[in-house]
Amino acid sequence: MTVDASVTKRLREYYGKTIKHMGDLKENACRCTDDGFSPSVKNALMKLHPDILNRFYGCGSPLPPLLEGCSILDLGCGTGRDAYVASCLAGNSGRVVGLDMTEEQLAVARLYIKEHTERFGYSAPNVEFRQGYIEDLGGVGIEDDSMDIVISNCVINLSGDKKKLFSEIFRVLKPGGELIFSDVFAGRRVPSELYDDPVLHGECLAGAMYEEDFRRILLELNIRDYRLLNRRPVELQSEPVKRKIGMVDFYSVSVRVFKLASLEDICEDYGQAAIYKGTIDDYPHYFDLDDHHRFITGKPMLVCGNTASMLEQTRYSAHFNIIGDRSVHYGPFTCGPAAQKADNESGAGGACC
Repeated sequence: MTVDASVTKRLREYYGKTIKHMGDLKENACRCTDDGFSPSVKNALMKLHPDILNRFYGCGSPLPPLLEGCSILDLGCGTGRDAYVASCLAGNSGRVVGLDMTEEQLAVARLYIKEHTERFGYSAPNVEFRQGYIEDLGGVGIEDDSMDIVISNCVINLSGDKKKLFSEIFRVLKPGGELIFSDVFAGRRVPSELYDDPVLHGECLAGAMYEEDFRRILLELNIRDYRLLNRRPVELQSEPVKRKIGMVDFYSVSVRVFKLASLEDICEDYGQAAIYKGTIDDYPHYFDLDDHHRFITGKPMLVCGNTASMLEQTRYSAHFNIIGDRSVHYGPFTCGPAAQKADNESGAGGACC
């Protein structure tokens, strides 16, 4: 794979030498808050060494439930905060691989492997850190259909070949596997000449995806549906940054995508319903699949065929009862059109809007 050497060098210098800790960032696009962290994630964070917490940058919490025993890949792991949280939650039988191209950050992550193994009570490490490019997972030995979950926190925007990156992600995910990531999205296409600005790029702005282009990339890869978990506007803080790129509106977005061949490009009605059992840790009363599907424990909820597949053909299946199948089709599901909408409508949010 060919990687733009100048872009790689620029980002390595920015994250390896310019940015030493979160306070060095000029903008808040890649500054995490604890909003939305589940109790299990919060408990895991309390076990991490302060150096890992203070040197990490991100824009969300792409850590789903049900990680026990899973194989997890963290793209752009940096100093390893999310990788270590996943390591804690995956248990002794789980496996976590953190991947980053910046040696200075990986050195920090590797420094604390032994200490966190002891803190988590494991007999041997279940996490490792590899140096390489997120667009070339084969180059670091990640095999086809080998990962249950891929996570990433404010890194995909830095990629110069996002279609290649997503193609690699869905290559290494197992059938029914889950990609969940938090990143900065743009409400319009960022002017291409701003991509070469080292500050705008390094601050996760110049490479931010236009939401509709993200949707189109997934469709080209035969991924017909995805779900938004949350979306909040990013307020630019630096006046020099505002002058350069203030014409673009930015959003911090968390996205969930499953590798499922059964998904359709619009929501279709098969008369199905889903009942949440209340059995996922941290979620006894309800579970949010996305920003508009809250499943109340014990309450039947009508769902489209895609949502039924996401619950029935993934690791979430043991926690839901699905009523009905696809033997009878009743037309489009009433929640609205899917990834393919009229040109004057927004397709952001995946199929079930």
